[in-house]
Amino acid sequence: MLEYKTKLEKKIISELKAIAGANNVLEEYEDRYCYAYDATAIGDELYLPDAVILPENKEQISLILKIANKNRIPVITRGAGTNLVGGCIALKGGIVLHTSKMNKIIHIDKNNLLCQVEPGVVIEKLQQEAEKLGLFYPPDPASLRVSTIGGSIAQSSGGPRGFKYGTTKDYVLGLEAVMADGTIIKTGGKTVKNVTGYNLTQLLVGSEGTLGVITEATLRLIPKPEERQVLLACFESADEAVNAVTGIISAKITPSTLDIMDKNTMQTIEKFHKTGLPTDMDAVLVIEVDGFKESVSVQADQIVNICNEFGAKNIRASKNQQEADEIWFARRSAFGAVSRLRPNVFTEDAVVPRDKIPEMFKEIRRIANKYDLTVCIMGHIGDGNIHPNFSLDLRDKDEAKRFEKAAEEIFNSALSFGGTLSGEHGIGYHKLAFMKKALGEKNIEIMQAIKNIFDPNSILNPGKVV
Repeated sequence: MLEYKTKLEKKIISELKAIAGANNVLEEYEDRYCYAYDATAIGDELYLPDAVILPENKEQISLILKIANKNRIPVITRGAGTNLVGGCIALKGGIVLHTSKMNKIIHIDKNNLLCQVEPGVVIEKLQQEAEKLGLFYPPDPASLRVSTIGGSIAQSSGGPRGFKYGTTKDYVLGLEAVMADGTIIKTGGKTVKNVTGYNLTQLLVGSEGTLGVITEATLRLIPKPEERQVLLACFESADEAVNAVTGIISAKITPSTLDIMDKNTMQTIEKFHKTGLPTDMDAVLVIEVDGFKESVSVQADQIVNICNEFGAKNIRASKNQQEADEIWFARRSAFGAVSRLRPNVFTEDAVVPRDKIPEMFKEIRRIANKYDLTVCIMGHIGDGNIHPNFSLDLRDKDEAKRFEKAAEEIFNSALSFGGTLSGEHGIGYHKLAFMKKALGEKNIEIMQAIKNIFDPNSILNPGKVV
């Protein structure tokens, strides 16, 4: 029987209200209910936190963690909740720290190409403010309109531009974070080069809130590209599309984006929102090139020629920003469209070396057919990051079981091809069972030892990553 009432003592609730303010501590069942989920499909389970706190500064977080650590209360840090691996679900109850009120862009330094931001800053907002100054923050997860910097750093999220520009980890210069015992530390700094001691900054990046609570980030910016152009190349077979990607890379062309959508994905998008995608094609490539105006034109022409060599039936090139936005709208609509097919959608996140992409693509389709599951395949094919979106009804226990087996086979296939479990979504608790196979027992022991140093009482996001 689910206990709806908070398990926290009244004395502790009173202490938390004294720190953060009564309005910033949510203890009623109705208020806590919406924090029992993130974007992960989890079926009927309900992981209800005992309290939700909206801190306004690092000092409040420090005091909250001191109380939590003393009383062995789990603490789960949460941004926008767009996580797809159960990363911000309160598996053992406890306190959810929601950082939405820590949403200031503290400073954008045009001369040093960096910015300082609080964790609740929405990624798209940072990009917009940087671009006003002629600067560019490249990381662009699909949920960038709502996802936050803190969550992006905690998951080391990526996005379509990862092929050329790298992912979030490549732009984090320094962090301010609160440890489990309430100690506030700073790592890294404002310089691009920094090899002073162990790289604690990168240890915190991707740690999924298990090592500390990020309260401020110093991020690297780059000059905004002068010109961008988006191409939509259509192919009658996914093999041709994948081979065209290999051709582009072999020609030493580096687009900012090399993404793929299969036929099921396009048909699903068009079913719910007409965007002009070719539903009779087996796959399309979404390719963006950027840089100086002259170089963009040369790159686009070369890519068109290569796609034609590999059997492209039609290539649509954006002529202005509106047309580019229309193509990107279609690409970013994929997850939302698939989620409307059935009650649940599970987006997997396997990564393989680029030369194994054709085999992995075929393997995903084979596995989906084997277990009689609907899958829409998309992903950042330029860096080997494939996202099979499974449309499911987890109330159907047989279907849920078939999906579990399919997911296991997909992870095993990725590992057998020399790949890994995740390129940008993280591990959370969804992929925890596969960690030993992916990394080996010794690596897991080392990770656990690190966790014990940072968080000896294991209060920070327990049940995730290790």
